[in-house]
Amino acid sequence: MTLKVAIIGAGASGLFAAAMLAKAGANIDVYERNDRAGKKLSITGKGRCNITNMCTPAQVFENVVSNPKFLFSAINSFTPQDTIDYFESLGVPVKVERGRRVFPASDRAQDVVSALVHDAKSSGANIITNTHITAITPAEKGYEVCFNGGSVRYDCVIVATGGASYPATGSTGDGYSFAAALGNKIVTPRAALVPIYLKEDISSLAGLSLKNVTVAISVPGHTEESLFGEMLFMHRGISGPVVLSLSSLCGKMADDNGRFSKACVKIDLKPALDEEKLDKRIIRDLTDGHTKAVKNVLPALMPKSLIPYVLSAAGISADTRACDINSSMRSSLVRAVKNLTFTPVRMGSIDEGIITSGGVDVKEINPSDCMDKKAEGVYFIGEVLDVDALTGGYNLQIAFSTAYICARGIIHKYL
Repeated sequence: MTLKVAIIGAGASGLFAAAMLAKAGANIDVYERNDRAGKKLSITGKGRCNITNMCTPAQVFENVVSNPKFLFSAINSFTPQDTIDYFESLGVPVKVERGRRVFPASDRAQDVVSALVHDAKSSGANIITNTHITAITPAEKGYEVCFNGGSVRYDCVIVATGGASYPATGSTGDGYSFAAALGNKIVTPRAALVPIYLKEDISSLAGLSLKNVTVAISVPGHTEESLFGEMLFMHRGISGPVVLSLSSLCGKMADDNGRFSKACVKIDLKPALDEEKLDKRIIRDLTDGHTKAVKNVLPALMPKSLIPYVLSAAGISADTRACDINSSMRSSLVRAVKNLTFTPVRMGSIDEGIITSGGVDVKEINPSDCMDKKAEGVYFIGEVLDVDALTGGYNLQIAFSTAYICARGIIHKYL
C-alpha cells in the first residue's frame, strides 16, 4: 500500500520535501492556502532569492542565532554545496556575490520557484492551492488533515507553513496552532531581520546606502552587538544587510513590543582607519581645502547628505573655514565619524520581518528527522521551528536542510 503524506505549505521546504518523497514512491499532496506555490519565496532577496551561502556547515552554524545545535544533523546532511548542486541539476545556474551569498545567475527568484514546483510535480507530487488547512487530528493509523469542506486521512503529515512574517504571503502562524494542538510548546514568535526605527529625523538621508561601515547597538544590561558591512537609511529608520542581522542579534534586548529603552546605535563610517590615521586623513583634506567651508571639504570623506549630521555631532558649524578647524575641533570630528550616534526606539513589526524568530520548541522535535516527539508521524520543518539565522542565505539553507532530513527520515522509516 502506497504511503500517503500531506505537506502543509508549498514554500521552499515543503516543495523540496515533496519532490524527494515523490521520487521515493510516496503519494504526496501539498496543500497551499495561496493561489500559487512559492509566493513568499518569489519575493525574497528583493525578487532575486538568496538561496544559500557558499560556506561550510561550520560557517552556517556561526550565523545561526537560535538553536544552532539542533541543526547539526540537518546542515551536515544537506550542506550549502548540496543546495547549489541541486539547483544546478534542475537547470538553475547560480552565482556567488559579496558575503558568499548565492543567487540564481538570472537574478530571478521566480526561476527558483519554477524549478522547485516542476521538480515536485514531475516527480508525482500533487500541489493543491487555495486550500486553508484548519486542523491536524489523530486518526486510526495516521492523521486527518482538515480543511474547509472536508478532511483526508494521511499516514504522515509535514508542517512547512513558515513563520508569522509577511502574512500577506500566507505565513500567518498556522503551524504554531497545529503544534500547540498536538501538545507542543511554542516559543513566542518575534520579528527577525527587520528594520530598526530611530528617534531622530533622518528623512533627508532616506535612500542613502553605506558600504564597509560598522554598526553597533547597545542597551544597558546587554552585551553590545556590532557588525561590519552594508546598511541603508530609510525615512524613519535604518535597514540593509548589517542592520537586518543586528535586529536578529539584539531582538531580546527589546521588550515584547519590540521597543528599546535607553538604547544607542553607533555607526563607524571609517572602520578601516583608527583615530590616528583618520585624523591624518582629515588634516590632509582640511589643508587641501584651506579657505573652503568645512562642509565643502568633507565630501571627499563621506556622502554629502551625512555631513550635516556629522558636523552637528562634532559641534562644528558647517560654514567654519577649513583653516579655522583647530586640534580640539578635529578630535570632535574624528569621534563623530567613528561614532555617529542615533537613538533606536523600536524594531520593525513581525509583519515586516523577513523571517520569524521563535516557533515550535525544538526540544520537542527530533533533530535527526524533525519528527514531533509528541506525535509520531508529524514533522515540522523550516521556519515554523524555533530556528533562525542572520541574513545571507542561511535561513533558506535551514529550510532545505530540515526538509532533506525529514524526507530522508520518512523514506527510511516507512518506505
